[in-house]
Amino acid sequence: MASLIQAIRMALHVGEERLGVTDIFGEDVGPPLGGVFTGSQGLRTAWNSPLDERGIIGTAIGLAMAGQKPVCEIQFCDYIYNTIDLLKVAGNTYWSTNGDWNLPMVCITPVGAGIRGSIYHSHSFDATATHIPGWKIVMPSNPLDAYGLLLSAIADPNPVLYLAPKALMRTKATLDELLPGEPADDKLLCKMIDAPLGDRSAWKPEWPPLETLFVPIGKAKTVRPGRDVTVVSYGRTLPLSVKAAEDAAAEGIEAEVIDLRSLAPYDWEAIKESVLRTNRVIFVNEETEITNFGEHLIRRTVDELFYHLHAPPKLVAGAFVPGIGLADNLERASVPQRETILDAIRESARHEP
Repeated sequence: MASLIQAIRMALHVGEERLGVTDIFGEDVGPPLGGVFTGSQGLRTAWNSPLDERGIIGTAIGLAMAGQKPVCEIQFCDYIYNTIDLLKVAGNTYWSTNGDWNLPMVCITPVGAGIRGSIYHSHSFDATATHIPGWKIVMPSNPLDAYGLLLSAIADPNPVLYLAPKALMRTKATLDELLPGEPADDKLLCKMIDAPLGDRSAWKPEWPPLETLFVPIGKAKTVRPGRDVTVVSYGRTLPLSVKAAEDAAAEGIEAEVIDLRSLAPYDWEAIKESVLRTNRVIFVNEETEITNFGEHLIRRTVDELFYHLHAPPKLVAGAFVPGIGLADNLERASVPQRETILDAIRESARHEP
């Protein structure tokens, strides 16, 4: 059973062997480290870039325009902000050239809190990312989606931003969500593809017979059916939302949980169909609450579904603070927790229309 980061690594392997990936690069991405989260260990096309985020994005743009298929990594999304103008260039290239130039590049960057990373390693980037037209944006919440979404991102001719939740990197797949071709024995998988400690100069991975799987970009997934309230989330807060829904079920409240998986494009039809049944909706993510992507979803919900709502749509999001504190109590107070999501479910379900 692969972890989320192992699923990313195996998708990158499939990408370079079958889908035309020519370069996988970024800070510490190549040997010997293979990425700070080990996402690129043993990959044939992985190499180390200078410590220069603008250089990484600029190089990826140039490689893509030259006919290559690069996958670049910004080591933590906290350091991607100084590349905004280049991200805008990547996003508008196809439009501004009237379709003459595609940019088949993928940018992977770890996002979010949950690892006690303090102010320099805990930011989210989804709200800012959705303000940059031209990019497709995905964020998995489990290893199988991490694998399938990354393969779809690699195959896509457009620039794709792949947001990887840091707090979920070591989470394991369940037996019914194995990657196609991976062994069910997680210890065997680790022995096959995880680099040993110490000298790695002679080590090579033994890749399992992986099958190609594409999770469609722009297609949400209902992970828990319910009748009383819809909860829409993605990334790190998706498992928290499922646990909060299970807690609510013990109180007689059945919450439906939708994993959005893609932020651009996003699956409005899945949200709409659910809200028309439950008549209540909560949007959950850990980005700061002001100019949050969930606010856009609330605006659209009000615009199109106002007369079907039995309670005001709610947003459960991160606090509008400059950073995330290192102390556990400060981090917990800064981003949504299971308890705050449960409170929102209770309030929405019990609101009288």
